[in-house]
Amino acid sequence: MSNWFSQTFPNVVYQGWSGDTGWLTAINQTIFMTFWSAIFGGLLGLIFGFGLVVTSPRGITPNKVLFWIFDKIVSIFRAIPFIILLAFIAPVTKTIVGTQIGSTAALVPLSLGVFPFYARQVQVALTEVDSGIVEAAQAVGASFTEIVFGVYLREGRSELIRVSTVTLISLIGLTAMAGAIGAGGLGNMAIAYGYNRFANDTTLVATFLVLVLVLIVQVVGDYLAKHYNHK
Repeated sequence: MSNWFSQTFPNVVYQGWSGDTGWLTAINQTIFMTFWSAIFGGLLGLIFGFGLVVTSPRGITPNKVLFWIFDKIVSIFRAIPFIILLAFIAPVTKTIVGTQIGSTAALVPLSLGVFPFYARQVQVALTEVDSGIVEAAQAVGASFTEIVFGVYLREGRSELIRVSTVTLISLIGLTAMAGAIGAGGLGNMAIAYGYNRFANDTTLVATFLVLVLVLIVQVVGDYLAKHYNHK
């Protein structure tokens, strides 16, 4: 079996399991970038998503100025192609993390690249919450915090999990482009050590591992969304 694998996937074996260009290193880099970018970008996306909902004309605290600011920031960042964003915010990245290359440096553009997409997803998810429930909470004198956590998050949690799953899958795709700044990861393995070197077996295995990660995220996300769907 091992001989067959070595003969069928010689470049995969050559890359090795550990080391700077090893498969375990690439997997860890992809998970590292995805996890922390999801945390930072997710929090930012939640803030802007909630901001867009509660300050909208039909929100619980309508505010035209704040809504315009939230909307324009999200629209501008969403309009910038990620590969351009990588170069555009390089000085900001260096100021924040002290370097412009590597997996850690990729967290800044990845977070800024994914947050507008997630903010729009959150906006759509929360807009679908039954307005009657929100109005009922306001009628009984519920505070802003109680409406946000007791109504929006509770009623919209299943849909929020679904859009979070979609965002995570999109983020895994963005980590491939992060290889342009030396961030590594499976996407970089597929391009730099596979496609660019005509090592099709390396590209195939890297793509397969990315698909496995995507499948895991999708399965877990679907399970949680179904579990927390109380409707």
